[in-house]
Amino acid sequence: MSYILIKNGSYRNSSVQNTVFPVIQNFKKGAKGTFITVNGSEVLGPNCSKIRVKCNPDEATFVEKSLYDKQINAVVTVTEAAEAKEKKPGAAADNKRMKEIEERFEILEEMTGALKSGNIRALIVTGPPGVGKSFGVEKVLEEQSLFEDIGGKSRKFEVVKGAITALGLYCKLFKFAEAGSVLVFDDCDTMFFDDLSLNILKAALDSGKKRRICWNADSSKLRAEGIPDSFNFKGSICFITNLKFEHIKSKKLQDHLDALQSRCHYLDLTLDTMRDKLLRIKQIARKGELFQGYKFSKKDEKEILDFMYKNKNKFREVSLRMALKIGDLKRISKKWKALAENTCMKRN
Repeated sequence: MSYILIKNGSYRNSSVQNTVFPVIQNFKKGAKGTFITVNGSEVLGPNCSKIRVKCNPDEATFVEKSLYDKQINAVVTVTEAAEAKEKKPGAAADNKRMKEIEERFEILEEMTGALKSGNIRALIVTGPPGVGKSFGVEKVLEEQSLFEDIGGKSRKFEVVKGAITALGLYCKLFKFAEAGSVLVFDDCDTMFFDDLSLNILKAALDSGKKRRICWNADSSKLRAEGIPDSFNFKGSICFITNLKFEHIKSKKLQDHLDALQSRCHYLDLTLDTMRDKLLRIKQIARKGELFQGYKFSKKDEKEILDFMYKNKNKFREVSLRMALKIGDLKRISKKWKALAENTCMKRN
């Protein structure tokens, strides 16, 4: 593999200066000028593994890999235009954005309460992993199930995680078919890609007065568990997903998802930028809810958050979970930064 030092170029209207990239394809001439195809994942993030950087050949030079390695271990000088605009927007802008994020999560909690009371039938919540989507939903359902716990009754909600078959979905819906019941499907995205599962969900969320779900195939599982081949569903459903439905490319699947989305309330938490994720982490820390039980001082917490901000492009992910991982390392060792670099960051 060859490496090139771009002295002066651009990518998506962002300046690229004095930066080394691994070369994928050599210089070519396009409609908008000369460009070279490089791997920008270590510099611009994992979504830039194959990008075209506009550059004249006389403003670049091929170099040894050692120069690339030194660059990766140093502070990267390339910044995308959007990142540059929001690099240091100021405390007032940060507080305003954190307030907007907090309002979104307050809406999530209010909508979850409406699911439990039966005032809405379904909710789709989408957002990046590790920002507290599941926590917010489960907290409300736990609080509203308090009287069921006191009365010794079975809880009328369940959180289902991971893969689920169409038959498994049918059985879960039967178990929580009563009014006031809530089924939460957390990262069960495989059922969105299964025609039979989608058809069952569309029936469960139909806008009519009666929502009749049928299983029109012989099943020893249903017979063994005493589950009928049809029933009326009166419960509510919450889908927690990392998918943005509007970004699905398949026309057939998009039609299915549109039909499902038309039956649900759709809440996008809009945490789409690196800055938003970092502000979400800061927001939870400020409320005293991030490092509960760690016995950290405010100085300790600030040190962790500053470390995350400084190395935001090096972590495998930026999330509340990552903040807790770093908190675990700080609690066990004075060399927590070195441990984090070796266990939480992408390797060169």
